[in-house]
Formats: sequence, structure tokens, C-alpha cells
Amino acid sequence: MPPVATPSDDLARRVAEQSWYHVLDLPGGITTPGWFDLRPSRAVVPLPARLDGLRCLDVGTWDGFWAFEMERRGAAEVVAIDIDDPERWDWPPQTFVADVAREDRLAFLRGFKAGAAGFHLAHEALGSKVDRRDISVYDLDPDEVGQFDVVFLGSLLLHLRDPVRALDSLRRVCRGQAVIADTIEAISTWTQPRTPTARLEGLDQSWWWIPNRAGLFQMVESAGFRIQQRTPMYFVPTGPAHPPAGRGDVLKALRTAKGRQAAIVARKGLPHAAVLAEPLG
Repeated sequence: MPPVATPSDDLARRVAEQSWYHVLDLPGGITTPGWFDLRPSRAVVPLPARLDGLRCLDVGTWDGFWAFEMERRGAAEVVAIDIDDPERWDWPPQTFVADVAREDRLAFLRGFKAGAAGFHLAHEALGSKVDRRDISVYDLDPDEVGQFDVVFLGSLLLHLRDPVRALDSLRRVCRGQAVIADTIEAISTWTQPRTPTARLEGLDQSWWWIPNRAGLFQMVESAGFRIQQRTPMYFVPTGPAHPPAGRGDVLKALRTAKGRQAAIVARKGLPHAAVLAEPLG
């Protein structure tokens, strides 16, 4: 008699059929093969250990790692927002220059995110009550979504043309504390630790601004927040789905800031820093 399939076997099959951005721990010892593994960040990011009775917001949720984490920490309600359609993403125009390339790239991205299929599968497996909504951070309106005791934004600012405007939108729906954890540039953080800087990309990749640590903190303050806690630079490991580093000319790549950052990501993970802040006024 063939072995009887278990609910865990079915979940493992469904996980294997899905693309994942986050590494998530699901019931039955199942782990999603994501691009990035945020699990070590839980010990660094200044998200309060307990969120009992609080209304929380996760901005740019993707597969829902931080939304589910806030729920796990006791939040009374978690709203998670993201944009499902890649055509609405705030990516540089040159990302989609040629018509063929544009259609190919959009087809890939639609398949990769698959209408938030990863989030919905994890939501089901975890028995979650997180409320996911298709909303841009730019469109956050307290009249529409209300206000939140804790707002979280992670690894999103680098993908936005106007990160300070996004943070300003975040402030308008924050009645308590904000946790902002985002990508930073490692080299300028080491060489110019006290000078706020940001390197502009905005060409054929999905990111616009990559600040150093001081630059990220100044963005947060410029948007009307008072920083209460700052982390040192930390590194988010790449997950099993992340493409391996290329085998090109290493010395040539290291001549550019972009190449040096890529080498650091390949060796140590994606450089990040985070703050706990409160809105002014």
C-alpha cells in the first residue's frame, strides 16, 4: 500500500511549487526557499518584543515575514500592504526600456510574485489573521486605513524614487512608534560614518537611492521622526533562491561602488541599518 499523504506533505509540495522572496518557517518543519533570510534580523531590528493589544502596519510586506512576526509578538491587529501589479511599482523607467524586454520582465515579475501567492499560502499555513491590502506606501491615508501604534517598513526605501515622501506618508498614519529597517551602502558607511550620503542608481536595476547609515537616519529625521534607537550596520543573509554571484572580472567590478556593494552582498549579505522612531508633534 502506498504511503498516505499528510497535510505536511501537501504543504511541502505547494511550497516547492511557489516562488519565494522571504525565508519563512512554516508548520511541519517546512522552510520556504526565499531570496533573503530575515530570521537573524529579529535579534537586531528594534521591534518591541511584545505588541499585545497594538494595531500594527507592515509596509512592503511581500511574503509577509514582518507581518507574521508582529502577529507572533501578540499584535491585536496587523495590516500588511504591498503592490501586486509590477506596472505600478516605483521602479526606474530604464528597467523597462525596450518593448520586448519590458514584457519579458513584467511576465517574470508577475510570475515571481504571482498575485501575492506566497503570502497567501503562508497566511493559510500559519492560520494567520493578517489583513493584506494592495496599497502603495505613497497612498497611505489615515482617513482610509486609520492610524497604527507600530508601523514597520523594511527593505523598501531603496526601491522608491522619493523615499522621504514615503516616510512622510508613514508618519501620517503612525500614532506611536515606527521601525524602519532598510538597505544601506557598506563602503560609505565605513569611510564616511558621520556624513549623510546616498548613491543614486535609477537606471536598469530596481533601486534608486542607496544611502549610507548616516544618510538613512537623516532621511527618517527629514520626514518628521525623532529617532529613539539606532542599530549598527548588520547584514541580511541571502537565501537559497538568491542568484549566485557572477564569475566576471572581480577586480574590474571592485572599481565601481556598485560592484563593491555586490561583492559585499555575495560575501556577507545585504547591508542594513534600522531605527526605532516616533513622529514629531
